Amino acid sequence: MPFSSYIPDELGTAEITPEGPLEAGSHVPLTITYTAGKFGIDDTGALKISWRTASDSGKPQFTDPKAPNYTTAIATNGARLEVEYNRNNIRPWVNTIFVRVMSGFLRAGEQIILKIGDPAKGSPGYRLQTCCDEDFQFRTFVDAFSTYDFVALPQSPTLRLVPGPPARWKAHLPTLRRTGDSFRLAIVPEDRWGNPTDRADQEIVLAPSLAAAGLPERVRLRPGDGPLLIDGLSLQEPGDLAIGLETPAGAVLGRSNPLRVVDETPVLHFWGDLHGQSNETVGTNTVQQYYAFARDRAFVDMVAHQGNDFQIDDALWAEINRLAAEYDEPGRFVALPGYEWSGNTGMGGDHNVLYATEGRPIYRSSKVLLGESQAKDPVCPRVDDLFKALEGEDVVVLAHVGGRYADIGVAHDGRIEQAVEVHSCWGTFEWILHDAFALGYRVGVVCHSDDHKGRPGAAYPGASLFGAIGGLTCYRMPSLDRPSLLAALRHRHHYGTTGTRLYLDVTARFPGKAEHFDSDPALGPAESRAATEAVMGDIVRAAGGTVELAVEVIGSAPIERVTVFNGAEPIAVHRPHGAADLGRRIRVIWEGAEYRGRSREVFWRGTCRLAGNRFERAQAFNLFNQDKPLLLAADGSSVGFDNVTTGNFAGFDLWLEDAEAGELSFTSGPVEAKVAIAEIGLDDTAFPAGGLGKGLRLFRLPDTGQTHKLTFTQEVELTPGRDNPLYVRVTQEDGHQAWSSPIYLIP
Repeated sequence: MPFSSYIPDELGTAEITPEGPLEAGSHVPLTITYTAGKFGIDDTGALKISWRTASDSGKPQFTDPKAPNYTTAIATNGARLEVEYNRNNIRPWVNTIFVRVMSGFLRAGEQIILKIGDPAKGSPGYRLQTCCDEDFQFRTFVDAFSTYDFVALPQSPTLRLVPGPPARWKAHLPTLRRTGDSFRLAIVPEDRWGNPTDRADQEIVLAPSLAAAGLPERVRLRPGDGPLLIDGLSLQEPGDLAIGLETPAGAVLGRSNPLRVVDETPVLHFWGDLHGQSNETVGTNTVQQYYAFARDRAFVDMVAHQGNDFQIDDALWAEINRLAAEYDEPGRFVALPGYEWSGNTGMGGDHNVLYATEGRPIYRSSKVLLGESQAKDPVCPRVDDLFKALEGEDVVVLAHVGGRYADIGVAHDGRIEQAVEVHSCWGTFEWILHDAFALGYRVGVVCHSDDHKGRPGAAYPGASLFGAIGGLTCYRMPSLDRPSLLAALRHRHHYGTTGTRLYLDVTARFPGKAEHFDSDPALGPAESRAATEAVMGDIVRAAGGTVELAVEVIGSAPIERVTVFNGAEPIAVHRPHGAADLGRRIRVIWEGAEYRGRSREVFWRGTCRLAGNRFERAQAFNLFNQDKPLLLAADGSSVGFDNVTTGNFAGFDLWLEDAEAGELSFTSGPVEAKVAIAEIGLDDTAFPAGGLGKGLRLFRLPDTGQTHKLTFTQEVELTPGRDNPLYVRVTQEDGHQAWSSPIYLIP
């Protein structure tokens, strides 16, 4: 670690009360007591009490004693203290309470008592981190000699953060299987912040849409039980299965994602999250817990660990490889070894490196937080250096948008970089796919989490400036193993979602002759064969000026719309409803980002008012911060909101008392708008606000959404002389989206 190591055992101790276990996301008064060591602390010496960069714990404040997170500090000898909160420590211990000793000093044994969430004058306490953590540390650093040379204490105060009571229920099925295939149902209760919880006490009635062999009528979860797994299920006839979760009294707890069962299919669906970090770099909990959560709590089929390369020393790289091999179990679970190449944006930005086997080199972008003896493999400071170093490796690279975004214009190697990440906890980034089209690249779409909170495969943003739920990718594979996964990535046979598990099929059908390529012919000689149709990710040369695109979606929630794209251009919108079906429901959406990099957040704080009408109720979507719910006026005249978007969208639905009367006004920092209710219809009424797709949209929906399935064909006229990348974007009423990998129809 890049901190001083001078006599840490003689610089004092720090203790915390209460130690817990404490409920993640709750408000608790905390007291940290530092006892000075042998040398005391000199005049203008200081403490840094720091916690991890990725934590969404409350921000300490010093001005409002009745509000959450009110923080005080005293010295037991009466020395005056200056206290502030900032982010000025070395990664990953960035969040920092800085306590400087002024107008005095500390002798050995004298104390500084820090109260975070001090309840003395009415503060409800400190809002704890919203994700569970077996070892949440307030890492304590001491500048005893007033040299600004801080030393980490050997033992720092720690908390154990555990889940709260269940607030919602998830039910996971696969999305494509054959008749007679065995499959499983996973039932996961989650607390209000998205942590799987063992505090459920519930009898559940299972309500399947089709009779499934092996499915019990009822199940029971008791306190102490984890997620419930029901294995050995099957369907003997083709059909579409969804399973409802109900109380014995008939109240709906939740509904599973859809499962399509067919007689014959060359591929099945497997879901993965190939991108996230643990606390060995900048995340939460250990690498071992990371792999275990993905398999046993999120119930995904595949996972890869992606720590920042400049924090992975050789010992950690060996441990990541060891655990990937341990957890990889063909037919049950796939774990890939890998890392995040974390070059500066101008050098190419973030890229995920996924190896097919263990024991391969780690080519870091830098060794800024590592010593030379800790990292033996050579550095690749630019992304083209990385591509050159990886020549001949059995590897796949993904372009990622995180704190640093992948600038795919700096360099690209289509032989190993076959996909771009369109969504993660950082937000939604369809622009990177459009960048690839403009540059002539032929890439697929993946969505992963870049989870920092110990929840790969089920990542929620919590109360931080992460703007979105982590994504998932559905891989079309003949079997669950590493070779099939790498082959699916190399052929772009996958689609990505914003974390939901919906069924999506996109097929292009050709009226005349077509030539299907096994690899991209732009990269060298490629084998080909005659074809009459193509699936997502395929590269095809087709005769004729038109193609028929056949699309089938079974949503995990009612479908709002499906948009068809040719490259970056939307060419058609399909909805399960028409103008005649619209009712009293108005959808209000804000969306977009300021910029591609770290300052991308758009802050939407404001009010939506109705004049000459009132709303009967309002319902939010994609408002993930439980500390900032919609604020509904009792008289139905206004809705207050406080939200952040990072390329994704959020908003609410209003059910009006009168379907046509009045005027709606929207006031926030990015947008101010007024529109007559009668003018809001099927199509978007849009108020763009610059940035990256930043703006406001309003449109009308049927009073209730019932349609989970949408099937259509779209005739597409091809533009001659260039690639025609055809893909669809699915939008559900619950705010989730999905993107198919493009079918590339090439000149």
